[in-house]
Amino acid sequence: MTASETFEEQVRDLERRWAAHERWSGIRREYGAQDVVRLRGSVGIEHTLARLGAERLWRLLHEEPYVATFGAETGAQAVQMVRAGLKAIYVSGWQVAADANLAGQTYPDQSLYPSDSVPALVRRLNSALLRADQVEWSETAGRGASPGEVVDQGQAPGSNGNGVHPSTSNGHSAGGPEASARTTPEDGRASRWLVPILADAEAGFGGTIHAFELMRSMIEAGAAGVHFEDQLAAEKKCGHMGGKVLVPTGQFIRTLKAARLAADVQDVPTVLVARTDALSATLLTSDVDPRDQRFLTGERTVEGYHVVRGVLESAIARSLEYAPYADMLWFETARPDLEQARAFAEAIHARYPGKLLAYNCSPSFNWEANLDPGAIAGFQQELAAMGYRFQFITLAGWHLVNFHAYDLAAAYRNEGMTAYVRLQQQEFARQRDGYTAVRHQWEAGAGYFDQVALTVSAGETSTTALTGSTEREQF
Repeated sequence: MTASETFEEQVRDLERRWAAHERWSGIRREYGAQDVVRLRGSVGIEHTLARLGAERLWRLLHEEPYVATFGAETGAQAVQMVRAGLKAIYVSGWQVAADANLAGQTYPDQSLYPSDSVPALVRRLNSALLRADQVEWSETAGRGASPGEVVDQGQAPGSNGNGVHPSTSNGHSAGGPEASARTTPEDGRASRWLVPILADAEAGFGGTIHAFELMRSMIEAGAAGVHFEDQLAAEKKCGHMGGKVLVPTGQFIRTLKAARLAADVQDVPTVLVARTDALSATLLTSDVDPRDQRFLTGERTVEGYHVVRGVLESAIARSLEYAPYADMLWFETARPDLEQARAFAEAIHARYPGKLLAYNCSPSFNWEANLDPGAIAGFQQELAAMGYRFQFITLAGWHLVNFHAYDLAAAYRNEGMTAYVRLQQQEFARQRDGYTAVRHQWEAGAGYFDQVALTVSAGETSTTALTGSTEREQF
């Protein structure tokens, strides 16, 4: 969309793209291009991060055996995930509820937090990744160093004396695995830092117009993909809790249509994921949809909900209905069960060959109580062979924060500074693999803002932060 295009030109261009691009093969829209353009307004706003992320995620889902990631809840976590080589990031509503929401509260995963909290975290993660990109670019561009190498104005452990950390024995630079030029083969523009973020929209926080607005907010924050689930928003629960209430199949399809419409209005090819909780949910708001009636038991609850059978057949039936409206399907499970995953995948692919699938490798599972070590080691490869292309550990960020904070606190209580020094030495040791956060001033961008100050003052300033710092002298 350009400002100079007329309404009719925009409509024709959108119709052409929908018809010609394989990205939209098999996707059903029950509205026309003219409806989309009418909702855009006269000023086209480019959502660069969301667009680049969506395009990159789509390619990864089709070119990689599978995309593996986990939930981040801080910007620093996101940066370390990318530095270590992960190619995507997940944002979990559970983690936002528990420790990263705009209310500043600790909540269970029941949609209790303000609905703009997930977009706010997506924006925060993207800001951290953009800063990492700016630091790297500012220290390598035009200096004869490869992006991915860490350049400093002083010498640090492991450097070659000129501030540039050489490549390590595994062929990766000290800036992290898979260091590449700013211009990458995938998209011609995006830095390696700007990995796609797939975010949790829960049950949409209301009806269709709420789903529309939430999707719009996700895109504005830079989300590459967004998932919605078929629970009643007012009773939403974590997929591994009890008391889940489903909405009718047709009602959730309207949620998916609203989310797709929002992405079309924003002119971004957002990866839309449809999740069903029908495997374990036992309640349904209404029996109005004939597609749901075979799972009714005839019972009603004190709230008036219909009791339904929570079975795999229901999860499959719903997902088959959602498939034309979504890019990827996810059925929430109660345990890591490959046979159950295979049955779901085969049923979906019998009608929709090649349909993308997602799988939650959840911390809610007691993995060793369900699988032996060999099965755990091969679990993701087997899922990938079935078509589960996006595999993620939803709550890993929260568990990392809790375990490592507890671990250090307990050791510090008993050993004092010895405990912290042990952690610091572990950080030093990981520098050979690309870890850089031991130099926390540099990691937070002090060197970047020194360059800002030097540029403004034409190099005539005596107040740069890293010069004379303990980090420069000791690290």
